[in-house]
Amino acid sequence: MNDLLSIPIFWLVVTLMIFEGADRISRRSGRYPLCHPVLLATPVLIGLLLATGTPYPAYLGATQVLGFLLGPAVVGLAVPIWQRRDLIRRLAVPLGLSLLAGAVTAIISAVGILRLFGAPEEIVASIAPRATTTPVAMAMASQLGGIPALAAVIVLFAGVVGAMTATPLFNAMKIRDYRARGFALGVSAHGFGAARAFQVDATAGAFASLGMALNAVATALLLSVLAVLL
Repeated sequence: MNDLLSIPIFWLVVTLMIFEGADRISRRSGRYPLCHPVLLATPVLIGLLLATGTPYPAYLGATQVLGFLLGPAVVGLAVPIWQRRDLIRRLAVPLGLSLLAGAVTAIISAVGILRLFGAPEEIVASIAPRATTTPVAMAMASQLGGIPALAAVIVLFAGVVGAMTATPLFNAMKIRDYRARGFALGVSAHGFGAARAFQVDATAGAFASLGMALNAVATALLLSVLAVLL
């Protein structure tokens, strides 16, 4: 068994199998929010790592190809955006205002709540970029004096919660426009939100991808300005 665990491809195959199983459960549930594949697969993987005594660095090294493939996957999100470039150009002003409102709200709400409860500054700095993608959040947390690893966990949590709650929340608010739904989801839940949006509608997915990309830039700029001013 130890020899099997030491083979790098073992954990890669296990990860893919577990995620595929979780995704099947999600599909059979009709994409029920609480059956999100990441939410189902993560505890199983953690349990296996603990049961086998496999350290996380070893697992990370064995599955680094998945991290590498995230790059082309993110670049691929530009295709649906380009296909709808004329529509996006016509909506530039409302999209810009929505982006600004979303980015500012995400920062102020998270930072304000933590400051209200007297959280340490490094925790505040770690949660400030929570609505961006993981690489951006980790870089910003490091520059602001936060904890990059904690920022990554917070981003993961924010993305999963956003993807789980977005559809019922939009339905409850009677927001039917897939452009608005997708953009809001991308701004607030980054890659997880974009993936969820594509499951619902192609237009929603395109606008979610746009929101994710623009919010990463907007949040980085806003936090950089705030860091200089404060």
